[in-house]
Amino acid sequence: MAEQTQEKSGITVKIVTPEGQIYDQSGAEIAVINTKGGQLGIMAGHEPILAALSIDELVVKKDDQKRSLAVNGGVAEFSNNLLTVIADSAEIADDIDIDRAQNAKNRAQARLEHAQEVKNQREIDMAHVALMRAINRIHVGSVQGKR
Repeated sequence: MAEQTQEKSGITVKIVTPEGQIYDQSGAEIAVINTKGGQLGIMAGHEPILAALSIDELVVKKDDQKRSLAVNGGVAEFSNNLLTVIADSAEIADDIDIDRAQNAKNRAQARLEHAQEVKNQREIDMAHVALMRAINRIHVGSVQGKR
């Protein structure tokens, strides 16, 4: 009986970055995370997990409303109906400035091209990550605007 009550109350989703907590939602029906091993949907009663996150969208659904967040790497831990995401950086879709993200994408592409010309692997890797983050922010910000 207690298990049924726990499942009806949903899950709590907390997202923390080095700058502090940026998201806290209780009573969510499902959270969809993108891990290095693939996409996972997490609902109340899910088995405990610990997973490395990809640079990708995280979606939280509550009361037939979807909230998207751009999550840029990190780890997710789920147990006792609490999903805690410790991300390198994360941004709620509504807060994403698409023009700023597009400028970051352009800078990252230029940086990547230069690094490839000079054959600097460390710079190539860093520019590639910056490019992936910018593309993720553009995608999440654009998708949210269409909902």
